[in-house]
Amino acid sequence: MQIDKVNIYQVLLPFTSDFAHSLRKRSSAKNIVTEVTAKNGEIKGYGESAPRSYVTGESQESVTSTIKGFIEQNNFPWELNDISQIWEFVDSLPGDKAHHCAICSIETALLDALGKNQNKYIIDYFPKDFRTDKIYYGALIPMDNKERIMEICGLIKKMKIKVNKLRIKIGKDFNQNKEIFDTVKDMFIDSYDLRVDINGAGDREPALKQLQLMKKYKVSIIEQPMMPDDPNIADYAKLAQTYGMILMADESACSLRDVKRLYKEGFYKMINVRLSKCGGFRNSLKIINYLRLNKTPFQIGCHLGESGILSAAGRILSLLCGDAVYYDGSYDKFLLKKNITCEDVSFGFGGEAGPLDGHGLGIKINKQNLLVLSDSSKTVTIMRP
Repeated sequence: MQIDKVNIYQVLLPFTSDFAHSLRKRSSAKNIVTEVTAKNGEIKGYGESAPRSYVTGESQESVTSTIKGFIEQNNFPWELNDISQIWEFVDSLPGDKAHHCAICSIETALLDALGKNQNKYIIDYFPKDFRTDKIYYGALIPMDNKERIMEICGLIKKMKIKVNKLRIKIGKDFNQNKEIFDTVKDMFIDSYDLRVDINGAGDREPALKQLQLMKKYKVSIIEQPMMPDDPNIADYAKLAQTYGMILMADESACSLRDVKRLYKEGFYKMINVRLSKCGGFRNSLKIINYLRLNKTPFQIGCHLGESGILSAAGRILSLLCGDAVYYDGSYDKFLLKKNITCEDVSFGFGGEAGPLDGHGLGIKINKQNLLVLSDSSKTVTIMRP
């Protein structure tokens, strides 16, 4: 299969309503979509990444520039006929997190194109050891006012999403956090198991006080309570453990090198693996295999504001990991005003989700929506040499 050109789009995905966590309040997401065109336009493969400055340090502009540089390398597989060519290309790229969103987007686009050309669903390119045919996504509750949280909890109950799969965004404000916990408790009458995500916003003294609050409301897992390399994490982890809670790393765990260091330090006992953050399938599965080897639990997560492209990719990674503890993602219809995919990749009743029909990622692209949601002045095209 001969690749003819690659287009890189900077897209803005508007939300149905504002979504807040401790570091940001968003009404939209700025993502990257990569389009690989092959066989004179007969085949088009798509990939996506969600650059976030506070996660990998990347932006739409830096990812666009990085992808362009990757494609201009001598080893880019312009003649793509075998999966091994994609892995060799990805393995040749820089391993630091500052390139992970770029790697995710171009790798996924190549996989989608190859799968479509060979009439294969992408999942079939990977080992089947931990593969499952069905997963159940959890629900995410943002930092918001009581009325909005009650509305979201009502939807969760209506869809019968398992209450042991709730994830709540909290921040530094003790009273706001207490109101969020009280509201969730009133809605679910104590029958729940909570994960909280602080996005690294915790300072030592307030964070230690917040632990007592979380203990009262039966929080079991705390995700990224402090920013990466915060020296207070050791004291925090020790106290959390005495309260029966474990820490899960997110922003601190973007690469295999990060994960190995965290394992040796021993403060974080669980890892959140996200395709865009971790550099695509190849790099994410290297992390997951290391965690399996060292009997460290993990979840498959997502970035806020993924389009159906990343949702479809995340679905595949999730189905490859029947041993993951939690799954987050496929929130498309619940969050986005307009999507890039023709298919609705959202999870179904009970959070249930399975394989998508079709080849490659199993999705078709609404090209009109892609063009409307992208900034044409910033679209970059690289032609075959």
